[in-house]
Amino acid sequence: MSLSPLAVGFTSPPYSFRPLVRDDLTMISHWLHAPEIMRWWGDPDEEFALIEEDLDGAGMAQWVVFVEGKPFAYAQAYDVRAWPQSHFAHLPAGSMAIDAFVGEPHLIGRGHGSRFLRALAEKLIAAGTPLVAIDPVIDNERARRAYRKAGFRGEEPVLSPAGLAVLMIFG
Repeated sequence: MSLSPLAVGFTSPPYSFRPLVRDDLTMISHWLHAPEIMRWWGDPDEEFALIEEDLDGAGMAQWVVFVEGKPFAYAQAYDVRAWPQSHFAHLPAGSMAIDAFVGEPHLIGRGHGSRFLRALAEKLIAAGTPLVAIDPVIDNERARRAYRKAGFRGEEPVLSPAGLAVLMIFG
C-alpha cells in the first residue's frame, strides 16, 4: 500500500491529524524527554533521530494529533514490509503498523489514546490496508488497555526489536 493517501492530514472529531513538519521537532523532542515516554520509547535522543530521519523518507507517515485545536500526541504508520520484523512476517501484504504516544502528561490516562488510535486505524483501513498492527511492550499494561478499547485484538507474545511485546491487530 502506498503511504501517499495517508501523508495528508485528516479529522475525526474531536481529533485532527496534521502531517509532522520540521517546525514540530522541538515539541516532539520535549515530549520524548518526558519520563512516561522515555519509559516505553527508550532513549529520547535515539528516538528523535529516527523520527527526524523519517521526515525525509517516503516509507513513514507521521502526524501530530490535536484535540480541541491543541497538539497533544504523535502517531506514525508504516507498511510492515518496509522495516522487516519477524513478528510481522505472517501479516498480509499491505498491512500497516502504527506507533504512537500521548505527549502531554496531563492528558495521559484520560481515554484520548484509545479514541485517536481507533480513528487512525479506521482511516488506514478505509485507505485500503487489510489490517493494522501495534506491538506494545508486554509490560505496558496501560497501552494494552487503551489498544483494546480502540478495537485492537490479540495478546500473542512476540519478540520485537524493543524486546518482549504483544502483537495486537485491528481490522
